[in-house]
Formats: sequence, structure tokens, C-alpha cells
Amino acid sequence: MSLELSIEADWSAQYIDGEWVPAESGETIAVEDPSTREVVAEVPEGTEADVNRAYEAAAEAQTEWAQAPPARRQEVLQNVFHLLEEHEDEIVGLLGREAGGSAIMGGTSVHLASDQTSEAATLPRRMKGEHADSNIPSKENIVERQPKGVVTVISPWNFPLNLSMRAVAPAIAAGNSVVLKPATNTPIVGGLLIAKLFEEAGLPEGVLNVVTGRGSEIGDRVASHPESDVVAFTGSTPVGRHVAGLAGENLAVPAMELGGNNAHIVTADADLDQAVDAAAFGSFVHQGQVCISINRHLVHEDVYDEYVRKLTERAESLPVGSAHDPETVVGPIIDESQRDEMLEYVEETIDAGATLETGGETADVEGVEDSLVVKPTVLSGVTNDMSAACFEHFGPIAPVIPFSDVDEAVELANDTEYGLSGSVHAGDLGTGREIANRMDTGMVHVNDQPINDEAHVPFSGTNASGVGGYNTTDFLEEVTEQKWISVQHEPREYPF
Repeated sequence: MSLELSIEADWSAQYIDGEWVPAESGETIAVEDPSTREVVAEVPEGTEADVNRAYEAAAEAQTEWAQAPPARRQEVLQNVFHLLEEHEDEIVGLLGREAGGSAIMGGTSVHLASDQTSEAATLPRRMKGEHADSNIPSKENIVERQPKGVVTVISPWNFPLNLSMRAVAPAIAAGNSVVLKPATNTPIVGGLLIAKLFEEAGLPEGVLNVVTGRGSEIGDRVASHPESDVVAFTGSTPVGRHVAGLAGENLAVPAMELGGNNAHIVTADADLDQAVDAAAFGSFVHQGQVCISINRHLVHEDVYDEYVRKLTERAESLPVGSAHDPETVVGPIIDESQRDEMLEYVEETIDAGATLETGGETADVEGVEDSLVVKPTVLSGVTNDMSAACFEHFGPIAPVIPFSDVDEAVELANDTEYGLSGSVHAGDLGTGREIANRMDTGMVHVNDQPINDEAHVPFSGTNASGVGGYNTTDFLEEVTEQKWISVQHEPREYPF
């Protein structure tokens, strides 16, 4: 069949046991375009009954799928990879309409999802066991790697395609079945689109099930369902703690990628132009709605004023507006609650003594009464305890904090409960590497910015930024378990 993936396609059914079905309640949820504030689609408002049906289907389908030859599972993932490439333009368009993503964000999302799917396609042939010598004479020890069973994926709204795919693809590749609950704001690109891709790729019925609905109504049932063996969640730390607690009640494995407060350290001898180039991308791409974006700019006092001036100039030069304009770099925030929260952080930071260099307000969008576009914002004279610095603001906001020496920079960077990503710009690479080693984060990038993700390299955080890991074989270990089988080849002597 021909895939229809535009926003005008029919998205009014959820995908359960290989069938496209409405919610049991018959109710729907409106999907809003953040650029225009218009309703552009309706998706099912799933209920707990729909959730239960999805898990029943997943549990029933998983055993047979786990027995599928590695080449068969690999084939499905390769087919999804080719479909992502074939339909890239349509998917980028969907991300613009549903997530408010610019062309840059959309293209990056498809690239990352393709990378993750390609890496996942290698996993079926890499699920190898091992032999181990035994202390018992004539005994053979065999260690096998087997799928966990049913994997729950709860994905976020900011990068819905690739942050769903990075869990769905490897889970399915390893022989698990999946129940996917996408975010309420992005149920199409984060869920229903992925179901269409896997269906077209030849995935058997019931192996992937997608239930759309409000997290406030079905989220707890999804996170705590007794059929779930792994719960993969990407989102805020407070919600992640709640989800992990619900998963733990069933002894399901929690794989949590949570919040961040990422520091961008710039030393006195850094190439300032390169540091500002990296800073502009790391703070303002996709409106700063990235868990690994720059949350704080820590800059040596000797170059502080020049850095603030150059970053302000860059912020003011960026095209802002509707995500549908191909020239736009900074588009809309996902919804008004997120917009209002980040602007409140800016106001509180100014009230605490910081200086607003630029931004701090919404930008007008033609034909839109209540614009969600927040101008790129630079704040100077910030301290680590001000709202825009100590909270994960998740917006196009750049608080710039001075430091006097490397020890103070590292102390400031680590003065947060989070530990997700970070970056360092230093004139001397050895110094940059030394600072990176001292930063308490799961990922650090020297002479770059924090927004990096490659499917063959581990992606994980420390402290309140999560537990478990994604990418390469890290997530494979989350969604599989080892089984010890011993074989006694000769009669064994027992003490009685």
C-alpha cells in the first residue's frame, strides 16, 4: 500500500494487535500546530481498557517474535530505515506541523531516527552468549541472552520521532514486543507514524502497539502495567521518579533519561568566535527544547564582556517565527504552559539582579493572536542560584555566568542535581580534556556544544538525569536478560 504520512492523513485510530482502531470511549484529542495555534488533527483519547488490550496483544505476540530468526528481525529494521529515508520530506513536514520543529530540527530528527534504526538492525546478530568453565567436573556452562518480554516506551514531545525510535527499534530488534505511549502534544510523529512505518515494514501483528491519550489519564496504567518488563521513559526528572516508582512495583526494569542543566564552559584562552558559534547552536536550536541543550554559559571573567556582546549579536541575528518558514531558526514553544514558565524564569532572574541583554518576550507571528515564539534571550550578570540558571528552563534562554578560574568553573558546573551533558571550549586541548574529566556528567564535548547523539556511542546521564543507558549495546542490555544453562555431561558425584 502507499503510505500517507502528511498531517492531512487519517490519524483517528490507534494501533493495537495489528489493527487500526478508535479509542474504546470514542473520544478524541485535538492536535495543535504550535506555529499557527490551529487544530490540525484528531487522535484517539485512549482509555485504560485500550492500554490493557495493547499489553494483552504484546504479551501474546512476543513469544513467537522472539523465536524469529535474526535475519527476519534484521529485515524489518532495515525496511524501517529505508522508509525513513524515502519519506523524509513528509516526516520533516509533520514535525513542523505537530512539534513546531524548524527544517533543521526536522532533518536532524529523521537523521537520528535513521541512525538508531540502522544500529538496531545489527543487534539481532549480536545477541550472542558465551561458555564458561565450571568448577564441577564434566559440566558445561552456557550463558544465553534472551529478550525481556514486553517493553513499555513513554516518549516526550520535544524530539518525538528519534526519542521514540531509540527505544522502540532496539527493543523490537532484540525480540521484545512494545507498547508505545507517545506524548499528548505529539501523538502522531511520536507514535502513530512509527506504527505505520513498522506495519509497512512487515512487523507481525501485536509486536508493536501504540496507544494515544493523556498522560494524566492513562500514564500511570501504562507505567505500572503488570505485563510490562521494561519501562523506557524520557522526560522530566520529577515525572521520571514517579514512573520509575510505578515500574518498580512490578519489578520492571526502569530505563530513565531525565532532565539536565548542562554547562558550557569557556576558558580565557578559548577561541571565542568558535565558542559563541557552538553556544548559539547549543542554546537556540529547536528553541532550546532539548534535554542536552546549554542551560548555563560559564565564561572566564577576562573574556566575559566580549562573549556576552558576541552572543547577544548572534541571538539578535537569528530568524524567528513560524516553523513553516524555511528560513526560521527559532520557532514556537510547544504550548503556552511551557512558554509562560520559561518567561517567568527570565523575569525572576532579572528581578534577582541579572541584566536582560536581548529577548525576554514573545515575537509576533502574522495571523496568530497568542504567539508561542519566544525571542532568543541572553542574560548577563547571572549567578548559579537564579531561576534561569538553577532550573531546567527548556527554552531559547542563555544565562551567562562569570568565573575566575578553572576550579570555580568546575564547581559551578557541578552545582546541580543533574548530570546529563556539557561542553568545554579551551585554547589548550589538554586543559579542555582535564575540565571534561572533572565535570560530573554522563557526556561532555570538548570544543563543541552539548547537543550530540550517535547511535553507536553510549547516551546516559548521572545523578538526577536518569538511570540506565541508550544507544549501542547499552540499551540492548536493558531489554534483554542473561540465562545460565548448565549441562552435566558425565554422572556427578554428590556428598550424599
